[in-house]
Amino acid sequence: MIPVETFPFKVSARSHEGRSGKNNEDRYAVSAFKVDEIDETPSVFAVVADGIGGHQAGEVAAEVAVTLINEEVASSDAATPIETLRAAIVKAGQVIRDKAESEQGKRGMGATCVCAWVIGDRLYTASVGDSRVYLIRDQDIQQLSTDHTWVQEAIEHGVLTPEQARTHPNTHVIRRYLGSRSPVVPDTRLRLESDESDANAEENQGAALKETDRLLLCTDGLTDLVSDREILGAMQTSSLDNAVQQLIHLANLRGGHDNITIVALDCSLDGADARPSFWKRFSLFG
Repeated sequence: MIPVETFPFKVSARSHEGRSGKNNEDRYAVSAFKVDEIDETPSVFAVVADGIGGHQAGEVAAEVAVTLINEEVASSDAATPIETLRAAIVKAGQVIRDKAESEQGKRGMGATCVCAWVIGDRLYTASVGDSRVYLIRDQDIQQLSTDHTWVQEAIEHGVLTPEQARTHPNTHVIRRYLGSRSPVVPDTRLRLESDESDANAEENQGAALKETDRLLLCTDGLTDLVSDREILGAMQTSSLDNAVQQLIHLANLRGGHDNITIVALDCSLDGADARPSFWKRFSLFG
């Protein structure tokens, strides 16, 4: 794909360290492309990662994840987006694991990640961990990704209700992440309905977006403290920039115990959006 300076639709993104005093271990990137010189189909790729490990190791893992996955997508021809996302995530997981094992002070580091890739009006997603992607459509909100956590497994097996899961002590036990000892398995289920089968969710990849749709990617620093209905309310009633600011402010009002990162996209193709002011994302490497 060929990078371009102009985004085909509105994008807003922000990362906040929260109120706990911890380093910001979240990272994100948003990139705009056209497929090639002949095929000028617009494409936008967004990735959000949440570092695990602390003491600067987590932020290194998140930076590696965002940088490598974004580079792999940028170097693709957009012909097989899901295969590209799977390969990029697996590669990022291996690089993070190798770095953790070979560099002093990095042992045990890892990262979650969530990706949304829009090609024309078609959406493709992939995730690992508990960072999320949401679709806001027709007065409703749908979590497209599935959390890879102990409590999500407990919900699926009927051990916990969603309400019980929110306050369970194992809420932050992650079952799948980049950098784990076992090879990471990217999740490419795209759930347009909460009760649909895994097979149907896989088949949803490449779903057509409506011009009134909005997408939101975020780390658990938001979703731990702000409900889906509150996210919907902000995204329905505000501009993208205001919605992102409101949601981060709300999470911080409720304690801000973790880093909070949000990337929001308005899928209307009515007009191009110049490269947003957030473009210089967080970087450890200069």
